[in-house]
Amino acid sequence: MKIRSVKSYGARADSSMKTWIQLFRTFNKIRAKESLYIQSFGLTMNQFQVLEVLYHRGDLNVGAITKLTMGTPGNITVVIKNLKRDGWIGSEADSKDKRASILSITQKGKDIIEKLFPGHAKNFEEYFEVLDDEETQTLFTLLRKLNKAQ
Repeated sequence: MKIRSVKSYGARADSSMKTWIQLFRTFNKIRAKESLYIQSFGLTMNQFQVLEVLYHRGDLNVGAITKLTMGTPGNITVVIKNLKRDGWIGSEADSKDKRASILSITQKGKDIIEKLFPGHAKNFEEYFEVLDDEETQTLFTLLRKLNKAQ
């Protein structure tokens, strides 16, 4: 039987990588569960993200939506085209920039978000129930600190 040796890159690097792996696994697990939930409403995760941003932030241009959803311009363009085709969002020419459009959520889009979002919020409450309120706040603070440092 071959004994596997564990390569170390230093205590700090090893700890950082182990932490990243746990964060990534947790993200993937929650994302997969939420994707299934969102798909049960006939939406993809990307479609949901665009609708959610427009619902909670108001009318936006494509660039702002791309930034807020952390999508790629090419992918967001396809998602927006399909959402417009299906009547979930509408667009108007941007009065400040004739090359751009301002997107807004339609009543149909609002209806689906209002139907979907309470369960989405409840799901997250359940995902985090293993943590008490102080632990949840500490995790948020630490992740925000890490995000701002990048």
